[in-house]
Amino acid sequence: MSFIHGITWLLVYQLIGEVTVRLADVPIPGPVLGMVLLFITLWIRGRTAESLDQASSALLSHLSLLFVPAGVGMMVHFDRIAAEWLPITIALLLSTVLTMVATALIMQLTTRWLARPQDNGAGADDD
Repeated sequence: MSFIHGITWLLVYQLIGEVTVRLADVPIPGPVLGMVLLFITLWIRGRTAESLDQASSALLSHLSLLFVPAGVGMMVHFDRIAAEWLPITIALLLSTVLTMVATALIMQLTTRWLARPQDNGAGADDD
């Protein structure tokens, strides 16, 4: 019963995200907004409920099954993918490079921000 309760919470947050996106005409997917809202809720609470932990662990253990529909879609539309291989390849390469550059820049900024000097001028009187 705990698993069903956790799945229900995940679906409720997805529904809240979908409804919010549709009503506010926000250009992001509803499940993504629902996930952000769930993250904020868990951050405020400071812990996860046992049912939510159990449901998310079960879903993650079967994550490979979630790729089956994408694989089937690629096989069904293989002719179209083969006909448009160049734009798809360029889009994949550019998005990969942009993601890597953005990740590197964010990592550098975060590292600098977190590694601020801790002594606050304590060594100034050593002369």
